[in-house]
Order: sequence, then C-alpha cells, then structure tokens
Amino acid sequence: MIKTTLRPAITLFVLLSVITGIVYPLGVTVLSQALFPWTADGSLLIKEGRAVGSTLIGQYFTDPKYFWGRPSATVPQPYNGTASGGSNLGPLNPDLVDAVKERIAALKAADPNSLSPIPADLVTASGSGLDPHISPMAARYQLARVANARHLPQEQVAALIRDYTEPPQWGIFGEARVNVLSLNIALDGQTTKQ
Repeated sequence: MIKTTLRPAITLFVLLSVITGIVYPLGVTVLSQALFPWTADGSLLIKEGRAVGSTLIGQYFTDPKYFWGRPSATVPQPYNGTASGGSNLGPLNPDLVDAVKERIAALKAADPNSLSPIPADLVTASGSGLDPHISPMAARYQLARVANARHLPQEQVAALIRDYTEPPQWGIFGEARVNVLSLNIALDGQTTKQ
C-alpha cells in the first residue's frame, strides 16, 4: 500500500521539480535573451567599457555638477537594492517632516540663487526607495546649478534634459520622466568652456 502511494508522489515530485526548476527557468531565460537582451541583462549602462549602473535603479549623486535623483528610503546605504522599500512614514510623521526639511535645506544650499519652488520628487522618496527617474520639472529646477558647476551654457544643459526626457510608458501610462544616471553620463561627455 505504501509503495503504490509513495511511487506516484515521488515521480510527480521529480517531474515537477524538473519542469519548474530547470525547464521553465531555462525557457524564460532563452526567450528573454532572444527577444529583449538588453533588458534581460539588467538594462546596464556602459561607460568606457565598464558597467556604471542600471537604468532601473537610482544612484546617489551629491556633487553639484550632477543632477540629483529622488531621495532613497533605503538605509543605511542609499539606493541599496537589497533593502528596497518605502520608509512607511506618514505625512504627519515628524521624522518625515524633518527629513523633507533637511532635503530642502540641502537643495537650497547647493543653489542659493534659485527662487523656483522645489518639486516634490526631489524631497520625497519613492515607494521602492530606488527610483532612477525624476520629473522634467525636477531636472529643470537643477539646470542652473549643474550648468554653472560645469561652466556650460544653460541652453546646452536644457537640450540634454529634453533629449533624455522619456515619454509616458507606451504613450499613456505614467508621466514623462528623466533617467538621472543616463542624463549624468551624457553630461560627462559634454565639453566645458574654459
């Protein structure tokens, strides 16, 4: 009786293990590599022959000559993919209010001449804490600071922002956005006036 019950159970276990543990993952990997190789490999950005990041995960920039992304909620290291998640702080939480005040102060210290209102995405973290994008408004807010730090004409930096502004997904989902890492890599390729 045990043999008749145990044998089909073991056979089914082995068969499902092979299908779900080998055949399915291998099939998905082969198909994704054939149809979407860049995406399947992590959407990596290459600079001077080496990967410098992914278009899917933000990076921490604090130098005034770079555009800054959304604040990261991952602790203790910003944009840590293993700690992805929001801060879970509500709008009335004093810790969130203090964090936003600190971020506003940092933005004003980096560009004290700016009188423009600070876009919300520059002072609030995304739900994942890893958002690689900012709004075009957030990029334009930083335009003067970046142009001055790099000794570039503002029109040249504004053209880069326009070039790196992505439309809504499939033209209808979400809003226009700017990938901060892609934009900063493009900025590094610009020549400065001496």
